[in-house]
Amino acid sequence: MRYDPQNRTFDCNPTLTDNQVLEFCRQGYLMLQGVVLDEINQRTCHYLDGKIEIDPFQIPDHMVIDDLERIRNTHEPSSILLEQWFLDQVILNPQAVGAIRSILGRNVGLPILMSNHRVDCPQPAQGWHHDADSIFSPETNYLQVFYYPQETTVEMGPTEILPGSHHHPTSREIDWCQGSLTTAPAGSIFLTCYPILHRRSASTATGLRHLLKYNYWRTVSPERDWIKNPAFDFHRTNYGGHGEARYVAHQFYWLCGMGDQFRTIGGQSWPYSGSSHNAIGPSYGFNSQVGHSPDWSNPGTF
Repeated sequence: MRYDPQNRTFDCNPTLTDNQVLEFCRQGYLMLQGVVLDEINQRTCHYLDGKIEIDPFQIPDHMVIDDLERIRNTHEPSSILLEQWFLDQVILNPQAVGAIRSILGRNVGLPILMSNHRVDCPQPAQGWHHDADSIFSPETNYLQVFYYPQETTVEMGPTEILPGSHHHPTSREIDWCQGSLTTAPAGSIFLTCYPILHRRSASTATGLRHLLKYNYWRTVSPERDWIKNPAFDFHRTNYGGHGEARYVAHQFYWLCGMGDQFRTIGGQSWPYSGSSHNAIGPSYGFNSQVGHSPDWSNPGTF
């Protein structure tokens, strides 16, 4: 792993395969369980609770040490990004950076803002929402990442996400919806497409729960430079069913650097894959020079 402190970027070998990147396009998230050391998890909680001194490896030009101490105690404790132990073990976590690099390409930009969704449990469930200024598009120019420094059980109110909901806007009034609870051991990190629909689930336990949230940034044009499988077949791979496949495939094509080449003629044509197990031949429309690019802002249409 190569870290550039001047430009605040890193590069390393990608660790995801074609199928894993495609699955990320389909689900909108990737969970990495228990990848941060217990010692660092505990130190993170102590830092956020004000139990240890701050010790930044640098102070930004527009700040003084008192600014870093002040923001440590807010809902945006970005000063933790300037702690060497946190940079080395969380932001540049050896088991997470390869996946981040796979999706965002070379020379990934590091976070500049930290959010702490601190919850004094018990609390009711939060409303479903896309985060502010979500843009629905095949372009994946940044990843929103969540880090649990504590074991987060169902009783602690983990984040609940709706897989695949990063493809188009959804009304906040969807209490009928049941997503996936991100219950996880301490030290878990999960990567998400920023617009994915999510909420804080209800908690029944007693105590303080921390959840840190931050973004990594693309600095280069997309290209298929993760771990390529020579047998991967763009035509026959499974992109999903109706209302899903064209968005999944479009995002995957964009990440491969081929977003401007993506066209679909709709209906049962490629990339629809929901009935491929019953079809007697490959789908029509693959590599079509005519057709449509999906309208991400208006689900159900092109």
